Amino acid sequence: MPYEVQGVVARGKGEAVTLETVVVPDPGPGEAVVNVQACGVCHTDLHYREGGINDEFPFLLGHEAAGVVEAVGEGVTEVAPGDYVILNWRAVCGQCRACLRGRPWYCFNTHNAVQKMSLADGTVLSPALGIGAFAEKTLVAAGQCTKVDQAAAPAVAGLLGCGVMAGLGAAINTGGVTRGDSVAVIGCGGVGNAAILGSNLAGARTIIAVDVDDRKLDWARRFGATHTVNSREADAVAAIRDLTGGFGADVVIEAVGRPETYKQAFYARDLAGTVVLVGVPTPEMTLELPLLDVFGRGGALKSSWYGDCLPSRDFPMLIDLYLQGRLDLDGFVSETIALDQVEEAFGKMHRGEVLRSVVVL
Repeated sequence: MPYEVQGVVARGKGEAVTLETVVVPDPGPGEAVVNVQACGVCHTDLHYREGGINDEFPFLLGHEAAGVVEAVGEGVTEVAPGDYVILNWRAVCGQCRACLRGRPWYCFNTHNAVQKMSLADGTVLSPALGIGAFAEKTLVAAGQCTKVDQAAAPAVAGLLGCGVMAGLGAAINTGGVTRGDSVAVIGCGGVGNAAILGSNLAGARTIIAVDVDDRKLDWARRFGATHTVNSREADAVAAIRDLTGGFGADVVIEAVGRPETYKQAFYARDLAGTVVLVGVPTPEMTLELPLLDVFGRGGALKSSWYGDCLPSRDFPMLIDLYLQGRLDLDGFVSETIALDQVEEAFGKMHRGEVLRSVVVL
């Protein structure tokens, strides 16, 4: 029998979100219904509300979540009712050319639930990133559920479902940061600070945080930045070079998603260094670089998709590190809120007042 729950819905571009009754179907083959216990407020949810992803309104927002499996459909073996899980938006298929080459973190055919959730009047909802977790329950593909140790509080565990994983993975998986490296991170919001934390975990010797907001630079120091640069007050490229013996950083992570900050990242890396783009640009943005500089500087220019993570591999490992006291995930939770406070949380996030507001149900 379908469930009726409360969920946060964006009905139109730029409109304030509303709390509405959402109908969640019983799980079909390959699907699971999850009791959502916590869900972080991510910039991507705001992008959906602003029409920056697509125009398939109304959206059921929320995707950075943890909870307990309520029910599963036919053929589901990955999880069972009662399992504590983090939701992920890259449920790998196992059959596409990336999966068959042994690179499932690049899966080109990730899947979502087939059935649709709806409003009480039957209007079909588009779940954000195929999840829709600003709700008491949500319907997902079973492969979007990753079982982890239930000792980690939902408000913390859910953050690995998107932003924190994106930053950690940008450093560890995509950037390949290792012991002794120098790293610069441009943009110190949730994703950027997670990249700093990941670089620290990987053993980087020098970690330079760059932002225009001193409050965010203070956060960066907490997560392991050895140096900070306010780029309103100093030239970011020159400062990074000065802090790395005049050479530039081995790995530069751009966590803003703008052409001007990407150029800073490009010129702030050492010869044969690596640039990682994890900040999400908007469709109209373009980038122009001298092709000779691209050739002459060597190295690698990479984009990081979801931190190039494999949820089944990375989520349990990172939760274990957290429980061992080696990964400060608690530091990302700025506040916990109720479902009806998401609109207010968007404002705080836009103003840079929080790293993460987390809805707790």
